[in-house]
Amino acid sequence: MNPDWIWGFGGGLLIGLAASAYLLFNGKIMGITGIMGELVDGSGWGNWDDRVAFIAGLVLVPWGLSHFVDVSTHVTGNWVVLIVGGVLVGIGTRLSNGCTSGHGVCGMARLSPRSILATVTFVLTGGITMAVLRHVLGVI
Repeated sequence: MNPDWIWGFGGGLLIGLAASAYLLFNGKIMGITGIMGELVDGSGWGNWDDRVAFIAGLVLVPWGLSHFVDVSTHVTGNWVVLIVGGVLVGIGTRLSNGCTSGHGVCGMARLSPRSILATVTFVLTGGITMAVLRHVLGVI
């Protein structure tokens, strides 16, 4: 049996647990875009230590686990694609007032129509983009 689904299931449980804990202890939705964006624009400096700790956890936990678990990804080595993709994701999260963690995990759990629409848009746009970049342009 291929155990890849177990990693996805475990990751989903951890994301749900983190979102619940963040809401319980901070009274706010765990939206990475909001957490990071408010650090960048200065509006979140009132609780910067919580925000920096959360972002550090996003970076350090996977890095630490990678020393114990064989992690393989299928990320392209094409830096232009990665940079353009990052910029487009940033623009999209600003346009939709949130990202997949805020809308997809927290908003959909609250049955928010705006979050459901945003998440459907994220998934469809991602699928179309992947199809075009891989099968039409051949860059990834």
